[in-house]
Amino acid sequence: MYLTHITTAGERWDQLAARYYGDPMLYQDLIAANPQVPLVSVLPSGLPLSIPIIEQARLHEELPPWKR
Repeated sequence: MYLTHITTAGERWDQLAARYYGDPMLYQDLIAANPQVPLVSVLPSGLPLSIPIIEQARLHEELPPWKR
């Protein structure tokens, strides 16, 4: 299951991961879900991205112990 996000000027993969998952290090999940998007550090505006919905249990497992 996915959400759709339309980028705005200046957004980055890590910012989107932090917004949707609470952890900027999960940006790889966003990149993997959007293979059609070029790997650039700053995304262009108006780009539709698929945001995978990640289970809360998985998010909790990936947090470092001091954030659990």
